[in-house]
Amino acid sequence: MTPTVIIACPDYAEKTVLKRMTDLLEPLGGMGNFIRAGERVLLKPNMLSASPPERCVTTHPEVVRAAARLVLDSGGIPFIGDSPGLDGFRSVAARTGMDQVAQELSIEIRELDCPVPLAMAAGSVFQKVSVSSHAVEADKIINLPKLKTHAQMMLTLGVKNLFGTVVRKAKAEWHYNVGLHRDTFSDLHLDIAKSLAPELTILDGIDGMEGHGPGNGRPRHFGLLAASRDPLDLDLRICTMLGADLHSFPLYRSALRRNLLPDLKKPAEGDFPSEFVFENVDIPRLDSLHLLPSFLDGFGKRFFTSRPVQDLNSCIRCGKCASICPADAMKLEENGIITIDYEKCIRCYCCQEVCPVDAISFSRGLVLRTLEFLKI
Repeated sequence: MTPTVIIACPDYAEKTVLKRMTDLLEPLGGMGNFIRAGERVLLKPNMLSASPPERCVTTHPEVVRAAARLVLDSGGIPFIGDSPGLDGFRSVAARTGMDQVAQELSIEIRELDCPVPLAMAAGSVFQKVSVSSHAVEADKIINLPKLKTHAQMMLTLGVKNLFGTVVRKAKAEWHYNVGLHRDTFSDLHLDIAKSLAPELTILDGIDGMEGHGPGNGRPRHFGLLAASRDPLDLDLRICTMLGADLHSFPLYRSALRRNLLPDLKKPAEGDFPSEFVFENVDIPRLDSLHLLPSFLDGFGKRFFTSRPVQDLNSCIRCGKCASICPADAMKLEENGIITIDYEKCIRCYCCQEVCPVDAISFSRGLVLRTLEFLKI
């Protein structure tokens, strides 16, 4: 089977993206190899928040447009869908440019609501997971993630993008239930990805995000598109290209533990050499709570992990951080100060993820401060 394909794409010009996406899918048999006439196809971009495309928080609309056109050309019936965690769907659709794509191509765009139980794949760790009925009932899913770093999970790529089919604040509930056990959270992401089984994953890595992603990092030009039948294979290859240590990637550790690793010795196709590595990508250095036994969780949270703090100079007092907090550990006071109950805080960093102005920073944990002091 052809592995992941990774090709260069210099910019978001409409004709360029369509041509390069067509080239990208050629080794995989083209879009027609995945879509049959009359099938309803969910195009699942990353629509995290109501952010303009140039901030690189969400999948670029030109990537969604190109995928939709190829589905239409194959006789499929595409629709765009996601479930933003906090911002209203209509405002997200308008601000990210998804509404315009849907209107111009006369296709449907809809919020992924109406949770239903997902039939879990064999070997799943989690047996009771609900996702949007629109994802379950689609004939096919084309997964359209954005290349971004992630303060909690290191990277958010193809596998994690499918967590977006979990309906709205149920995402925060999963954050609360799983807490800071990143490998367990990755188990959940793997279970959802394998159970939904997207027909194809196409990664928007033309412009991505580094630093404190997924919402407040810095845009960076990578100039690539990637596609794969297997989002896990794609994610691990991109992780290596970004210069990250695979063993530091929670998704890799979960796949390794569960004997789910793809054959990474087989080189990717495309015009990026397999050994290509981007230089000096700013990837979040994760705390090391996963190294501690579970009975030391309280000790680990207090002394080992970074904790969120309010930047008063940047904060606009919107209250989104308090609204999203799954542990109800944050409160916006009348004087504009965010109070945080660190005994309740589970260090899921949802607050940082949804803050529109990057006003949530981190007081680094003992482990990170020590490692940085020793320059390890």
